[in-house]
Amino acid sequence: MTKPNKRYWLCQITGWGVWGLIILYFNFVVFGERLRELEGQKENLISLIIFLVTGILITHLLRGIIKKTDWLKYSYGKIFILFIIAVSTTGSGLFYGSNFIEYRSGYSYEKYVINKRLEKAKKMKAQFELDSFVYVKKEIIVKGSSFQKKYAEIKKTTGWSQGKKGNWIYQNKTNLLGIFYSLVLIAIWMLIYILYHYVEKNRNNQLDRLKLETTVKELELKTIKSHINPHFIFNSLNSIRALVDENPYQARKAITELSNILRSSMHAEKLETVSLKKELDIIQDYLALEKMRFEERLKIELDINDDTLQQQVPPMMLQTLVENAIKHGISKQIDGGVVRIVAEFKNSNLELLVQNTGQISSIINQDGFGIKSTQDRLNLMYSGKAIFEIRNLDTIMVESKVSIPVSI
Repeated sequence: MTKPNKRYWLCQITGWGVWGLIILYFNFVVFGERLRELEGQKENLISLIIFLVTGILITHLLRGIIKKTDWLKYSYGKIFILFIIAVSTTGSGLFYGSNFIEYRSGYSYEKYVINKRLEKAKKMKAQFELDSFVYVKKEIIVKGSSFQKKYAEIKKTTGWSQGKKGNWIYQNKTNLLGIFYSLVLIAIWMLIYILYHYVEKNRNNQLDRLKLETTVKELELKTIKSHINPHFIFNSLNSIRALVDENPYQARKAITELSNILRSSMHAEKLETVSLKKELDIIQDYLALEKMRFEERLKIELDINDDTLQQQVPPMMLQTLVENAIKHGISKQIDGGVVRIVAEFKNSNLELLVQNTGQISSIINQDGFGIKSTQDRLNLMYSGKAIFEIRNLDTIMVESKVSIPVSI
């Protein structure tokens, strides 16, 4: 049995069981004295069990119909019409079905009560000394009008009267009450069942939508990452190519540095975030590679708060900003310049700064891949809680700033 079926049967048995306990409480505690007068506790209990079992079976059948026809896909108006039809047919089936089983089993409490009332009617007739008279259905034939009240009292008390031929006739008003009682029970059951599955369906739809959004987000991040490595590799290979002729030793060393960078970036790409320390390791390898090409034209300054090293950041993000600073800033300056990297905590955020010589108007295209990829990744990963800015600090320096929530 699957988990949903176990939960369903647990709810079925518990729900009907609780209802049975409520009925037992009223029968044996609230109306216990009257029940003891009539006796028939055994018949009462068995009738209740038959009713509850019939209720479980007939609602289980109704559940099968609801599942097969998939009611929740219909409009509210159609569901309401189906609800009325289902309550009417199933409620009537519950009442007449349980009564049929009770009568066939010989343990019908209703039949027991009716027979007891018949016995009482006969005793009252004898007490009122009416043995020489008979009841009629529409009028009472008596020798004097003083007997009329006695006949009415017997009928009112027991529900029994006699026909013209002296046969006893029972006026059963309990059928309508019993049907109404069954209809109400089925209506309550259906409301609970439909509302539960309606809420469950909406919850599942929300989960599916969240899973879809997560999948799309992961695919977008992978697409961005798939562009980062080729972009970085091509720039690095261009740097190495410039060293091959003028300094083969430095070129070989640069190839080793590039190998280290690629190894680190391949591991980082498998993760959504990495520690700032690992990100800085990649940056230092990259800067060592670029230092071989620019030599004294490239100055590097690091201002890293040691407490920030274990904070999680998107892999290759800071490296992309450093790469842009060198490509669009330092390489455009005849005398080169400085690249300064700062990591600190500010206003419960991790603030990462990349400052470099140059000006924003000449060093960078705001729609370029490095800037756009940084913006897209931060939006996807932090749902608008991260901030990315790039601005001119003064007339000679540019600052790229990333502020992300601190991970605890």
